Amino acid sequence: MASEQMADGSGARPLDSIDRDILQMLRTDGRASIRSVAERVHVSRANAYARINRLIDDGVIRGFGARVDHERAGQGASAYITLKIVQNTWRTVRDQLRRMPEAAHIALVSGDFDVLILVHTRDNRALRELVLTKLQAIPEVLSTRTLLVFEEETLDSGAADA
Repeated sequence: MASEQMADGSGARPLDSIDRDILQMLRTDGRASIRSVAERVHVSRANAYARINRLIDDGVIRGFGARVDHERAGQGASAYITLKIVQNTWRTVRDQLRRMPEAAHIALVSGDFDVLILVHTRDNRALRELVLTKLQAIPEVLSTRTLLVFEEETLDSGAADA
C-alpha cells in the first residue's frame, strides 16, 4: 500500500516508461478511458487497468480532479500567503489550514518564512477576512505576509487548455 516502504526502503517503486506514459496521459486527461490509455501506451486493456490500479494502490496516483477556472467559479482573488509559525507546530498548523476551504495548496518550506499557502477567495474583502480573522487567529502563527496574484497559469505537463 501507499504507506508501506518499498524493498529498498525509499518508499517509492521505480516506474518504467509505460507507467510514466500512463501518468503523463492521465495528467493531461484524468477522464481518459482504460481503452484509450491502453491504445496510447500500446498495452492490453487488462495491463493498463492493472497498472493504473497499482499506481493508485502505491500512492503514486493520489486522486483525480478537475482543473478549475477560479475566477469563473466566483473566486476572483488569489494570493500566496506566507506564515511564520512557532517552532515544532507544523502539524497543528497544517491541520487547521486543511480545514479552510479557501486553501488550495499548503507547503512547509525553508527560508525567511515557514509555510506557504495558495488561497482563492471571492474578492479582496474575503481575502482580508481570511488573513485577519482566520489565519492570524491561529495561536501558532507568529506573522503573515500576503502576496496578491494578478495573473496565474497552471502548467499541466503538456496539457492543452480546452
